[in-house]
Amino acid sequence: MMAKHHDALIYTMVLASAADRDMTDMEVETISEMVRFLPVFRDFDPSAIAPIANGCVNMLSDEDGLEAAVGFIRDTLPKKLRETAYAIACDIVAADGNASQEELRLLEILRHRLDVDRLIAAAIERGARARHVTV
Repeated sequence: MMAKHHDALIYTMVLASAADRDMTDMEVETISEMVRFLPVFRDFDPSAIAPIANGCVNMLSDEDGLEAAVGFIRDTLPKKLRETAYAIACDIVAADGNASQEELRLLEILRHRLDVDRLIAAAIERGARARHVTV
């Protein structure tokens, strides 16, 4: 099966969730919600999330797994979905209300490797923070 943009977006969400080595329930729920509601996933079968996520986790277990996973995301995504991938990653990081240093470092790596402009990235980050704030 040829990798599709859905695979790359799910890899992005798994990377963002696993960056601090703690996939919280809130992050997992956010992944599920994104797959159910974002237009980019309209033609995606949600039952494929687990096998794709497992593929990402397996890739991360290799010595250069992070680099390989980020390269897979970059190489698989059409350029027009790179900002979408960054936005999705920001939403996952913001989902549990706490951005760890590891998660922030991953966002920086994604921003650079996906060539997301610094100002656009700042706007995306601020939007994610605003969407996930609680009282």
